[in-house]
Amino acid sequence: MRDIERLLNRYGESHQNKTNVLIHGIAVPSIYFVTLGLIWSIPMPDALSHFNITWAHVVAVPVLYYYFLLSGPIGAAMTLLTIACFGGINLLAYLDISVWKFCLALFVVMWVLQFVGHKIEGKKPSFFEDLRFLLVGPAWWWTHFLKRLHISY
Repeated sequence: MRDIERLLNRYGESHQNKTNVLIHGIAVPSIYFVTLGLIWSIPMPDALSHFNITWAHVVAVPVLYYYFLLSGPIGAAMTLLTIACFGGINLLAYLDISVWKFCLALFVVMWVLQFVGHKIEGKKPSFFEDLRFLLVGPAWWWTHFLKRLHISY
């Protein structure tokens, strides 16, 4: 069994209840978005600021590399999610909405929802067992769409 299959199967064990799955379907991509937004908000050193990159761009590269190591389709899907997240972050900034405040508030709400989902499920979150599951969650979210498109991951 490939590593991605093993990780997704283990993650799925604590995500069986339909309400918990629905909550995670909303909260997982939201948490990915707001985490990038919070990292985006960390100021870059002046010497690097003229390159028009943020810490979120720097962090996204190894994260996406990890996803591509797990699976090409998952890596491609996570690249799309990452691009959409950067678009959302830029939209917040364009609308003069404080990115860090918006993302921090949504971060707290989404994590509370996730813990409510796990309370309903009756199982603790997977990342308590292995921190890699913080990255597996968004991949697991994509597998639902990839299966519908008949794309194997």
